[in-house]
Amino acid sequence: MTEEQKVYQSETMEGLEEDRPCAKWRLACGLHSYNLRDVCTWSLLKTIVMGQVLSLLICGTAVSCQYLADAKVETPMLQSFLNYALLLLVYTTILCFRKGERNIIEILKTKWWKYLVMGLADVEANYAVVKAYQFTTLTSIQLLDCFVIPVLMLLSWFLLKTRYRLVHFLAVAVCLLGVGAMVGADILAGRDQGSRSDVVLGDGLVLLSAVLYAVSNVCQEYTVKNLSRVEFLGMMGLFGTVISGIQLVVLESKAVAAIQWDLHISMLFALYALCMYALYSFMPVVVKMTSATAVNLSMLTADLFSLFCGIFLFHYIFSTLYIISFVIITMGFIMFNAVPTYSALPDSGSSENGDPPADATSSHLLSLNGEYQRTETVTAVAAM
Repeated sequence: MTEEQKVYQSETMEGLEEDRPCAKWRLACGLHSYNLRDVCTWSLLKTIVMGQVLSLLICGTAVSCQYLADAKVETPMLQSFLNYALLLLVYTTILCFRKGERNIIEILKTKWWKYLVMGLADVEANYAVVKAYQFTTLTSIQLLDCFVIPVLMLLSWFLLKTRYRLVHFLAVAVCLLGVGAMVGADILAGRDQGSRSDVVLGDGLVLLSAVLYAVSNVCQEYTVKNLSRVEFLGMMGLFGTVISGIQLVVLESKAVAAIQWDLHISMLFALYALCMYALYSFMPVVVKMTSATAVNLSMLTADLFSLFCGIFLFHYIFSTLYIISFVIITMGFIMFNAVPTYSALPDSGSSENGDPPADATSSHLLSLNGEYQRTETVTAVAAM
């Protein structure tokens, strides 16, 4: 072997040893077959934009709720009822005119109880989080409401057989760090924290709403990806209208009767109902493109949009931490969507021990092929 060949072999072996830890890290994170060109795509950009549209719609509901609260109107169940009624009028009506197995009668014969549970979870989640504002602080609600994300990931793992990579958990941590920055900005700015009459009860209601939202979102993801968006919204409109209507009569009859109706109040109710209707109609589209977990991560910026509106409408104090929080949450959302999750369902080619499906395993093998070829090169050089 010549001196040049020995030097080449030594440099190649050193490079191989240096690359191995990096390759293992990239494989663990799910980045073994991705580069910057794979991450920065139009699909990801579209997902980011659509997620922020959802956040803006939530911002619209928050602003209208704030104005209603300023007018001494506190009827959360009436507001939810209006949204479910709109879904009923549009999507449930569509189901009524369908034929065959997709007709509403055939759906109710076989799956009525499933949609009843889904509708009950959604209605009570909305009610519980609004009720929590009467007992606990805004900071507690903002922090504890993030509990929906780990619960959603857990339910997706067991019910939808979704498998996450290390980069997904890191992305969630980054998003929650952004929420922490937002809450810190609220505290430093001295923003009104609301009631503290019964913090334990209020925090419990927030956690309950997070669990119920997670149940509803998992049901939504399964339905829109395996059945249809119209079926999900039609059933949500039907059972949501019935359940919220009953609770409206029982809990808010006096509050509704006491409302001093005028054009201003009517417009606020209309704004809330239309924003919620658009949110419910549009959210399944984004869920089908990504996942319920990704959608909830994107909607963490909704509070920030509400704060930005509050700076102009309600004279909130601006803080640079709000901008930093928005950037951090957006970065976490991009990280989460940069690497796709995979399914461990048996029909996807996975084994019972939770190994990745065939296509994921193939990608793994392809990523190692380059290292194998380099090893062959070193062996060939050594043989000279």
